Amino acid sequence: MSSTDSLVILSVLMPFLASFLNFVLRNLENVRDAVTFFLSLITFGFVLLILKDFISGKQIDFSLIEIMPGIDIGFKIEPLGMLFSVVASGLWIVTHIYAIGYMRNNEENNQARFFACFSIAIGTVLGLAFSKNLFTLFLFYELLTISTFPLVAHKGTADALSGAKTYLAILLGTSVGFQLVAIIWVYFLAGTLEFTLQGILQGKVTNFQASVLLALFAFGIGKAALMPFHRWLPAAMVAPTPVSALLHAVAVVKAGVFTILKVGIYIFGIDFLRETGVSNWLVWLATFSVLSASIIAMTKDNLKARLAYSTVSQLSYITLGVALANSLGVLGGSLHIATHAL
Repeated sequence: MSSTDSLVILSVLMPFLASFLNFVLRNLENVRDAVTFFLSLITFGFVLLILKDFISGKQIDFSLIEIMPGIDIGFKIEPLGMLFSVVASGLWIVTHIYAIGYMRNNEENNQARFFACFSIAIGTVLGLAFSKNLFTLFLFYELLTISTFPLVAHKGTADALSGAKTYLAILLGTSVGFQLVAIIWVYFLAGTLEFTLQGILQGKVTNFQASVLLALFAFGIGKAALMPFHRWLPAAMVAPTPVSALLHAVAVVKAGVFTILKVGIYIFGIDFLRETGVSNWLVWLATFSVLSASIIAMTKDNLKARLAYSTVSQLSYITLGVALANSLGVLGGSLHIATHAL
């Protein structure tokens, strides 16, 4: 294992270490928050070192555990994942500083648990960004949902618990009911779940099968908040404001559209989507989501509700980018992960 491979593993593990230390230091809030901040800086530094090696042309591709032939837990660095990891690790620093002030000034309870779950969410996002295949990505995708559920329910009020239940039900329901089915189907069709630049499905599926698979992914990746599976995002706005930042900018929704892009580029292949036209229907659905969510946002007087529907609209622009099935659409969608996050 090379030094860069070790940096990839360390960058994923650092937020989990921060989570553990939040519990260990739960009664020493100044030390606890300072340690988490220090580890966020280290994590960002590791990601920048990975970026340096990646820009220099170094190939970063390795497996940790083989589950069965064609399925393993591994990491591979490519441009989209590199972009997402820089955005997420960099914004962890900013959101952590904001969260310290917010949680203390509002005298929120269970602050150690809050920051522990927040840190886990960052670790899962980095694991997701560096995933080598759909299996690894799915594991981190699900862990992200589970780790952010306590954050949405943090206040413990009836509204918070109701919003958290909606959040969990939609995200777990879509991922298990649709996305997991699609992943299993892809494995039986292609014999692998490896992310490959030209995709792995060309010549192995009919156009009808490809259309059904794309629908299973589009609706199964609920974190992309594509209508009609978007209600979890407005429902989650009952959470503390730093959680809203985590949901909108750093982790959750960006993990959704990142996964949409990864599937479109590395599982289907942009050329395959363009030549077969199987993503044409998604262009119309994404456009409908862009317009309708924007209109709903303008009717909301509550700022967080307006932001939620605005985010639904902006995410659909990214989905639209990959549905257009050309390089400029994919490039625009990828860059919008960073611009919307900021």
